[in-house]
Amino acid sequence: MKKEQIEQWVKGDQIRRRSLDKEKVKSMIESSTTNMTIVKTIPLTAQSAILIFRESYESIRQLGDAQWWLLGYEPRNHEVSMEMLKEMDIREKVRLNHLTRFKTIRNDANYRGFKVTVVQAKEILEFWKACSQEIISLLQKELQKT
Repeated sequence: MKKEQIEQWVKGDQIRRRSLDKEKVKSMIESSTTNMTIVKTIPLTAQSAILIFRESYESIRQLGDAQWWLLGYEPRNHEVSMEMLKEMDIREKVRLNHLTRFKTIRNDANYRGFKVTVVQAKEILEFWKACSQEIISLLQKELQKT
């Protein structure tokens, strides 16, 4: 992440400077993975798609939040959390481009009453399966360095 972008977000109150809190980072990672363990037990149907999508999105967002906290910042919105994830250098990096769309789908469901489809829920579950372990591994490596 470029320093100029970080400073712009600080000035815009989209992130705040904070002290590194290792326990908070560990808790976020654990919460994210626990949440997804539960989500994956729910049968995917037209009725459950919204729940599965929302909870998957929140688990992904928490990983972005954890990265910000590792850098000494508190994210104040979902956009900066997702942008942080897009910066990560993972094998499935091209999939990170889906994060903006996931955010739009989640916002449409939460604030505009749109339905989440089974296909959309499958897509975010596939994202989790393809990307989460590597993201978590990178976060844990960073955590050990601090």
